[in-house]
Amino acid sequence: MIRFFEEAAADEQVEEIWASLYRVASKSAITQALIAARKAGKKVTVFVEVKARFDEASNLYWASQMEEAGVKVLYSMPGLKVHAKIAMVVRREGENRVRYCYLGTGNFNEKTARVYVDEAILTADKRLTAEINKVFQFLNGKRKNPKFEHLLVAPFNMRKQFNALIEQEIAEAKAGRKAEMTLKMNSLEDEKIIARLYKASQAGVNIRIVVRGICRLVPGIPGQSENIQVTSIVDRFLEHARVYLFHNAGKPVMYLASADWMKRNLSRRIEVAFPIYNRTLFREMKRMLDIQLRDNTKARVIDAQHSNAYVKSRRKKTRAQYASYELLGGQV
Repeated sequence: MIRFFEEAAADEQVEEIWASLYRVASKSAITQALIAARKAGKKVTVFVEVKARFDEASNLYWASQMEEAGVKVLYSMPGLKVHAKIAMVVRREGENRVRYCYLGTGNFNEKTARVYVDEAILTADKRLTAEINKVFQFLNGKRKNPKFEHLLVAPFNMRKQFNALIEQEIAEAKAGRKAEMTLKMNSLEDEKIIARLYKASQAGVNIRIVVRGICRLVPGIPGQSENIQVTSIVDRFLEHARVYLFHNAGKPVMYLASADWMKRNLSRRIEVAFPIYNRTLFREMKRMLDIQLRDNTKARVIDAQHSNAYVKSRRKKTRAQYASYELLGGQV
């Protein structure tokens, strides 16, 4: 990502760079690249969240450095935190202006990137880049109520669309067809979402959840949540990705997101969840999810008794983080 921003800053054909910064490194190469881009004559607009807990001082420092260099810096919005992890580069290519976008689950922070597990895509898919542009125009005050067809953006359509995807699985289960969800997040806290997951379990939807931290859902209760399995993986690296996979009547859909299923994320923050349309990437991400579900080394079972016992299995030992590293070829 550092190389992406540095090359964009140096590329004479690049006209604009947009980014949302929630947490940056204390010696941020990302912000230095953005400053270099502005000095090279490019239009650079950056949204800086100054209410990012524990990082307020660092964010304010880099915001001031960027402003001094001529970068247009936008600050926190009243009543909303901007937690989305997005960037957009606009490049002149002949008669066209082409958008290249980054959409991720983790921050533009090269320090934490070494110890966090996050997922992201770089894309020029016009379906996605056009809507990322809408998000930035909203942050820039140019749009009041943007509409989205492909992205799920809180607080606009994310909760509504996740609800619809859950209800679709419920309808399939009630019709006697295969219905399942695989969900991965940091925290599961939102009462309305949890109630809907209980409803799905009661209808017969098979639900598998990997949640690292807070989990207010109680799995395995007869008549309420017996079709829900929850595990937690705490290992060498901090699990920070959010992945939502739905069977969707045999046409699986997957979203990666900056948002957990918490009330604050769904209702009081600007968050972005993005679909994985590329089938190769979809298969790769599905394999990584499957590896997490097979972890029998660092995974713990979340249950009604709060025992948090390690997963017991006679299968070959699987340590998800190391197995994922091997899947990706051991590249750093």
